[in-house]
Amino acid sequence: MSIILDKVTHVFEADTSMALYALDNVSIVIPDGQFIGLIGHTGSGKSTLVQHLNGLIKATSGNIYYNGEDIDSEGFDKKKLRSKVGLVFQYPEHQLFETDVFSDVCFGPKNLGLSQKESELRAYEALKLVGLEDDYFYQSPFELSGGQKRRVAIAGVLAMKPDVLILDEPTAGLDPKGRDEILDQIAKLKKETGITVILVSHSMDDVAKYVDRIIVMNKGRVKFDDAPKEVFKHYDELEEIGLAAPQVTYIMKKLRASGYDVSDEPTTIEEAKTEIIKYFNKNNYFRKDRV
Repeated sequence: MSIILDKVTHVFEADTSMALYALDNVSIVIPDGQFIGLIGHTGSGKSTLVQHLNGLIKATSGNIYYNGEDIDSEGFDKKKLRSKVGLVFQYPEHQLFETDVFSDVCFGPKNLGLSQKESELRAYEALKLVGLEDDYFYQSPFELSGGQKRRVAIAGVLAMKPDVLILDEPTAGLDPKGRDEILDQIAKLKKETGITVILVSHSMDDVAKYVDRIIVMNKGRVKFDDAPKEVFKHYDELEEIGLAAPQVTYIMKKLRASGYDVSDEPTTIEEAKTEIIKYFNKNNYFRKDRV
């Protein structure tokens, strides 16, 4: 199973003097089980792109295929598509509306026609997957913290058992602790279920730490599409379009420029730590007579 975008273009206000190309001839293949980071500056086309993946927006031209079927073909079941390609919006308040958390997460399965019992089982399982404690199940979702609201919104999508989970800026507005908790939970979920995850983010450090593949959008087009290390080699070009490499990359480059024989390829703190320890060992910095 996969999602394929074939020369997809989306124009807002088409056939007017205000026409804006939000997507311009985009072709991407999203196979099963990948953890993908989708990055780009504001207005690059990220959010427009992900809303095409489950048919919320119809392409002006081009085709989108889910498991080999054109999602805009006559008779295609878009309701089923949206249960299989789940989208969690940047602001969880947009997806929460029931009087309590448990009822909110039950809504999706019920809307699929499942029984009350099956809906409740799915809701309970989904809330456990996102790490929300039982004490919060019967509270109003609007009384929760920002991080807790995001967990509930994610659980509401997971309860429909999607094959693909799309998260649009899931850590926006959260403090560092809240951000790490959300992303660690998503990574754990990805490992346990094998679900495809598409993470839309402005944080280079986050995508470097978690994803297998990065797609960089710029002016509605795909600028780069590769493994994180390969994408961040182009840090000069990323800076030109308002992005950057992870902070660790710049630190390692400065160390190398200062004469330290270390690789400048690490993109995460763990990789940098390994490389620096390797350098110290190589140069006998840990000999007893030097401690």
